[in-house]
Amino acid sequence: MKIIKSSNQLHKIMGLFRKKGKRIGFVPTMGYLHEGHVSLVRRARRENDIVVVSIFVNPTQFGPKEDFKLYPRNLKRDKQLLSPKKVDYLFLPIRSSIYPKGFQNCLEPGPLAHPLCGAKRPGHFRGVVTVVNRLFEIVQPDYAYFGEKDYQQAKVIQDMVKTRNLSVHIRTCPIVREKDGLAMSSRNRYLSKTERIRARALSRSLTEAKKIIQDGETNPFQVKKGIRIFLKSYVDKIDYVELADPNKLTPLKRLKLPVLVALACFIGPTRLIDNLVVKR
Repeated sequence: MKIIKSSNQLHKIMGLFRKKGKRIGFVPTMGYLHEGHVSLVRRARRENDIVVVSIFVNPTQFGPKEDFKLYPRNLKRDKQLLSPKKVDYLFLPIRSSIYPKGFQNCLEPGPLAHPLCGAKRPGHFRGVVTVVNRLFEIVQPDYAYFGEKDYQQAKVIQDMVKTRNLSVHIRTCPIVREKDGLAMSSRNRYLSKTERIRARALSRSLTEAKKIIQDGETNPFQVKKGIRIFLKSYVDKIDYVELADPNKLTPLKRLKLPVLVALACFIGPTRLIDNLVVKR
């Protein structure tokens, strides 16, 4: 695994591989890697000749009161996790390499960024599409891999790629969960032991929602009410609970399958998200 910090150097190397007809797979991350990230790397390795992983904690997707400075970082641990996974290049850019002096090419996401997390975190997806587009410009991948835990993010990026007519193909991979159902996330490390136990309620509430839906409930309000009642005893704050169209992400007035059940909650100061697509 070769480590590269220069955007220009990586761009030139990837350009040479493209001229040779090599297929490039790319996994963009913010580091503090876990098995969810590893699952993306494994798929990229299966499907491509060259695999690039980036680690960059992107400041533009954090709000003024969010956890940018506290976001978990452990580069030594990340390197050790990636080394046996046959990653070809680990890209570790500094901020000025991604956002050069005078950088003004900030992108505005489409309407898929407006509901759910977009409504609760103004500017978040603007930062996401801006940094992902910038990384795509540098890496020039054929395929890029994103986890379905960040379901809305993947949809927003797919829309950005389509709108800008980029040549990269977006691959999404299933949520990887702990044995007790908690979706793996770098932010899980913020949780105390008791908070970690309470966090199991997120995935359990989704399982309950799936059962209610499959039992024939057609009123989204009733399903959301059931989720909120279930979560109330475990979380400190419910940011949102929504039933939405899986493709448009618009809230449903009448339940129809497939349906995206998505939620965001605070346990202590930690904001966690989870989702489940209920199909026929």
